[in-house]
Parts: sequence; structure tokens; C-alpha cells
Amino acid sequence: MNSRKVVFLFFTTLLIGSVSGAIVGFILDFEMYIADSFLNLVFGLIWLLGISAAFTLISQMGFFAYLTVHRFGLGLFKSHKLWNAVQLILIAFVIFDLIYFRYIAFAEEGQMIIGYMVMPLLLLAYSLIVAYLKAKDTNQGAFVPALFFMVVVTTIEWVPALTVNDPKWLWLYLTPLLVANTYQVLILHRLANQQSN
Repeated sequence: MNSRKVVFLFFTTLLIGSVSGAIVGFILDFEMYIADSFLNLVFGLIWLLGISAAFTLISQMGFFAYLTVHRFGLGLFKSHKLWNAVQLILIAFVIFDLIYFRYIAFAEEGQMIIGYMVMPLLLLAYSLIVAYLKAKDTNQGAFVPALFFMVVVTTIEWVPALTVNDPKWLWLYLTPLLVANTYQVLILHRLANQQSN
């Protein structure tokens, strides 16, 4: 891709991620933002856009880091099938860790592990849909890399919120990450194809 397309990808991702995070953050704390004066609402929205933009930038760094890791993995394992198998194993480990280690770290007495399964399984289901769309738009070989990126890289980017374990922060942090990661995965091949046309 040329520099113009990279700049386009950067700014459109930043805009989409920031706005999505601000919307979810506003919905989560709706009463707080409308409680006082109009300025409270304005500054609250500016803060939400800023914090969501920061999370979106993390998503963009993760995306370009994964593109490098993916090429390195292909070179290291010398086979798409072997590299895909490694990625599938890592996906399984990450989903297990998201459930089990959060349960060990944060569960209170009497809490069941099933409550800690909801978000990881929703992330997996959403990632499967995104990977399916990516493979449908490109080729079947794109399914596992897209799934790995959406599950593993998103989880790595999400770690700061996972350690706090506050439901509002979990969703406020995850929304711009998921939206930005989804957009980047699904738009990249379209931008690359436009270049050759």
C-alpha cells in the first residue's frame, strides 16, 4: 500500500474507534453526563472521545505488530498449515486464560465460573463472524489469521482493563478495540486491491 492509503486507514480507524467508544461510554454513564450543566456534557464527551482515541491507537499498533508477527510466523514455520495450527492453539489458550485466570483473580466466594465465560465466549463468537467475512471477501486461508488477530491481539490490547475488572471499563476499553480491529481487518484487502486497479 502507498502512504496515502496508510494515512487514510490510520485516520478512518481513529475516527471510527473514537466515536464508537464515546457512544458506548456515554450510554454506560448516561446519567452522570447529563446530570449537571451543558458544559459537563461537552467536557464528558470530549473526555470520552479522547480516551477512546487512545484505545484506538493501541488497536492500530497491535494491527501493524500482528502483520509483522504473521510474516515472521510464516517464515519460521515454513508452512501455512503449521502456522495456522499454532495460531489455533494460541487462540484456545487465550480463551481459557480469559475465563480461568480472571475467575481465579476476581471471583468472590460463591461465584461460579460461568459468569466469567460470557465475555470471552462473546469475543470468540464475534471474532468467528469477522474471520468468516474476511475469508469470504478474500480466501479461506485468511480465516485463521483473522480469527487469531481478533481474539489474541484484541485480548493483549485489552489487558489493562482486564486487570481492573470494572464492567464499565471493560466495555469502554473493548468497544473501540473491537470496532477498530474489525474495521482494519475487513478494509485492508480492499485498500490493497484498489492500489492495483
